[in-house]
Amino acid sequence: MDENGATPNVEDSELHSQLPVSGLYESWFLDYASYVILERAVPAIEDGLKPVQRRIMHALNEMDDGRFNKVANVIGSTMQYHPHGDASINDAIVNLGQKELLFDTQGNWGDLRTGDRAAAARYIEVRLSKFSKEIVFNNDTTEWQLSYDGRKREPVTLPVKFPLLLSLGVEGIAVGLSTKILPHNFCELIDASINILQGKEVVIYPDFLTGGQIDVSNYGDGHRSGKVRVRAKIEEEDKKMLVIRDIPFGTTTSSLIDSIIKANDGGKIKIKKVIDNTAADVEIQVHLAPGVSPDITIDALYAFTECEVSISPNACVIIEDKPHFVGVTDILRYNTQQTVHLLKRELEIRRLALLEKILYGSLEKIFIENRIYRDIEECETFEAVIRTIDKGLEPYKPQFYRAINDDDILELTEIRIKRISKYDGYKADELMRKWQEELAETEDNLANITRFAIDYFKDLLKKYGKGRERRTEIRAFNQISANIVAANNQKLYVNRAEGFIGSGLKKDEYVMDCSDIDDIIVFRSDGRCLVTKVQDKVFVGKDIIYCAVFVKNDERKVYNLVYLEGKTGVSYIKRFQVTAVTRDREYDLTQGTPKSKITYFTANENGEAEIITVNLNAQSKAKVKQFDFNFADLLIKNRSAMGNILTKYTVRKLTMKQAGRSTLGGVEMWFDPIIGRLNRDERGEYLGNFGPSDNILVIYKDGSYELTNFDLTNHYVSNEVLLVRKFDSKLPITALYYDGGQKQHFIKRFTIETSSLDKKFVFISDSKNSKLILASTDKRPRFEIVHAKNEKRDQLHEEFVVEDLIDIRGWKAMGYKLAIDKFKDIRWLESLPEPPEEEKPEEVEEISDDSEEPGTETDNGADNEPVTVETTESAENVTDDADIIDEESASMDEENIDPVKPKKKAKKSTDSGKSQLGLF
Repeated sequence: MDENGATPNVEDSELHSQLPVSGLYESWFLDYASYVILERAVPAIEDGLKPVQRRIMHALNEMDDGRFNKVANVIGSTMQYHPHGDASINDAIVNLGQKELLFDTQGNWGDLRTGDRAAAARYIEVRLSKFSKEIVFNNDTTEWQLSYDGRKREPVTLPVKFPLLLSLGVEGIAVGLSTKILPHNFCELIDASINILQGKEVVIYPDFLTGGQIDVSNYGDGHRSGKVRVRAKIEEEDKKMLVIRDIPFGTTTSSLIDSIIKANDGGKIKIKKVIDNTAADVEIQVHLAPGVSPDITIDALYAFTECEVSISPNACVIIEDKPHFVGVTDILRYNTQQTVHLLKRELEIRRLALLEKILYGSLEKIFIENRIYRDIEECETFEAVIRTIDKGLEPYKPQFYRAINDDDILELTEIRIKRISKYDGYKADELMRKWQEELAETEDNLANITRFAIDYFKDLLKKYGKGRERRTEIRAFNQISANIVAANNQKLYVNRAEGFIGSGLKKDEYVMDCSDIDDIIVFRSDGRCLVTKVQDKVFVGKDIIYCAVFVKNDERKVYNLVYLEGKTGVSYIKRFQVTAVTRDREYDLTQGTPKSKITYFTANENGEAEIITVNLNAQSKAKVKQFDFNFADLLIKNRSAMGNILTKYTVRKLTMKQAGRSTLGGVEMWFDPIIGRLNRDERGEYLGNFGPSDNILVIYKDGSYELTNFDLTNHYVSNEVLLVRKFDSKLPITALYYDGGQKQHFIKRFTIETSSLDKKFVFISDSKNSKLILASTDKRPRFEIVHAKNEKRDQLHEEFVVEDLIDIRGWKAMGYKLAIDKFKDIRWLESLPEPPEEEKPEEVEEISDDSEEPGTETDNGADNEPVTVETTESAENVTDDADIIDEESASMDEENIDPVKPKKKAKKSTDSGKSQLGLF
């Protein structure tokens, strides 16, 4: 009952107690999200600090007395400005301390490289560094606000005169967005700021304390769509051991080793053991299994372990209390202009302070030297004293920069008699002159604020740039195909009759070794082929005639095929390639009519074209019942081509008469010095056309040479290699080197007498400080020595022809001693032309019909046997996990039309008289 005795309505009571929640959740969540974004996770663009970091810096500045402070005390002081958790404050302090820029630290602060944590807060100590005191704090230019409880004041943002955000980097996860700005190099940021002030375009790239290598080709100025690839530095200690010197950003030695062990357990790589010898520097030894290629293992480490990581930046900062997604160049421009603005404000404050000093000094001088203080002796009131002094200053007021007020006069009345009696006018004038000079300098800096800002940045670089050089090497990375470098950890089996392939059919026919990420190509007797992933057991169709690992874009592998057209009974013959397909889709190699079937098939790794014998049915009307056909008479087409008519009569049997020879010629090779890799994509320096027996000659800067094969997986460290050429045993090598033992320069010419592959031979002196200066494989090289101007010589430029100095000797010979001690430069000149060869009478050589063509090789291996062929990996760029492999264009060729032209002609061919698809 209510106070009037009435019984309340139950329905009205329930209605008043109910509140709508739809709007409440929406506003509350938005408030929470805004709080997390602005007050926790995302840094402000002005100083590059999150709120907790800003409060830590302010607390340290308030505590600063030049001595170290326990981190536990700093945590307590920071909590006066905001009730952050002590653990979060400790983590933020350790994070800033490990970046080695704002703090001087003492104690065990952990290790970014190994992942070791810092000691407890009560054991480690910290103080502000000289750099942070200079660029972060200035009470006169700081905007202040009250702390959460109103008892303290804290900065809204700190007046940082440096692109601190880009130097430190930041990572934070808020509600609905995140930020990730990678750290950049200290010196490069200062140089870039100077360039901005000079009106130049700038580009900046990340740099990490952990070193390593970085590919910035897709950095995209740090925007959300960008990406960088970071790699560890892996060196080949010898053929049995690799050494990792630097690790990628965001990884630790422990996580890196775990990823290597995991890849080894998964069969992706083959190693014996991993040893972590990290101390002052990172050193992880990877011992290889017997018979494993170091070059392939390096690529496999990049492909399957944390030796290579991909990082996606996402530059998000707070600008005017709102999150904005910007590029790192925009942040740098903002910070640079902010630095100019802060420097201008400091100069204006300095100018005003100097004017005030000069004003008061002038007033004091007038007051004492003109003895105005004597005029106030008879004044009876303080107001009369003020008026008397003001009257005495009246003649001098026009020379002051502002009006004289009562506060100025009041300061004069506070001058003590002792100071008046000891006043030295000469010293006062000297002090005034000094202030005037400082004022003039300040006004000049204000008038030329850009010049002043540039000098400021240069001074920062001079004082703090030493030891902060770039640690992460910028270079282009090659794209590693996982299928190529993966170790063969599976065995492929086939059940031809029932149509199954897989790694689990251990009781059936063994085909070859493969990896668990390979694709397998299958051909069936009904004229169909398909590509599928390696599985434990998969049905691909009955009557399998061939299966092997499929390598995408392999233009060297050619299939020779004869099929019977089911409708007309005509036998067709063709040669084709399968370079790209859609996975698990069947392709018909015949004309698609019922009862068509393959009657002859070979797979040829290097485009071999064999000769077959065709035996016709005895009842056929053909006059010739047996004849030979050479596959070399056919051009290579695509898989859907109809082919040429072999015979219209019934074929009884097809047999191989003679193993084939390649019709593709050599392989065009290029060397890319930027990434230190061979390629077939016309990148870098053209090396030539390579046949099966050709090799690569590598000359290193340490004065050694090495012969290698031309496998695309070979590594040539770009900063160690001086010369990469196709090896020709007849061409002499010319080398100019410095002998550290005799302290003399030598030049020598020699031919390669060794034949061992992948073994280095030193051809210069092994004395300490010996080094190779120049090397060439030209037949008649010339070089020029440029002497310094201060040397007493008739000619500053001297040219030499090498063949006039020395003949070709053995590779161990010392060479010819050059009479030079010091020089400014030494370089190759254009070589002399080769002398014309004497004409010789032509010799006629009679060649029998069945003899081999000169300059070609016969392949009698099992790879060219009909129907079943083993293949090995020989190409790259097979897509790893993509379900779709680009499908090549297919078109049916009609009977007896001109053959399709080859897809790609070799630009430079050294093969004698043979094109890629030429006939024998």
